[in-house]
Amino acid sequence: MKQRHMIALSAITALGLALLPGSAVGQQRSLKDQLVGTWTIVSQEQTLPNGGKVQALGANPKGVNIYDANGHFYILYARSDLPKIASNNRLTPTPEEAKAIALGSIGIVGTYTVDEAKKTIAVRPDASTFANLVGTQQNWTITSITADELKYSLEALGGGGQILTTFTREK
Repeated sequence: MKQRHMIALSAITALGLALLPGSAVGQQRSLKDQLVGTWTIVSQEQTLPNGGKVQALGANPKGVNIYDANGHFYILYARSDLPKIASNNRLTPTPEEAKAIALGSIGIVGTYTVDEAKKTIAVRPDASTFANLVGTQQNWTITSITADELKYSLEALGGGGQILTTFTREK
């Protein structure tokens, strides 16, 4: 009887330790589960094939990347120094204003899946301010993810090198 009691107590103790939040078993979450939420952009830098660096969104970009648990995503990034439209009507920018806004911002909505083994996010845009993305699939490689920070890289369209984007999680 005493031996059976000790085995049961040991099993209950082991189960309790496994379920503690600090244990490895309690912390194992899928990559998709870690990704779900709102991420604020910190930086985006493109490394060109010749080794040069470009920050198309500037040194202090603004915007978010939102992933929901049902496989939908939303992105809006913009330079912090986008020009205001002099006419105060978004339908009548000057050519210079329109060009600066087009080059300094992007919005994308669509669906995504996560390949846990490859650590990639496959995104399929349904709509974008860069219409060339609609109907395509891009694979973004997660280079690191923690509870508070996400970094992923992707190949720039047209053979323009690699883009590395860094985010912090919204609390």
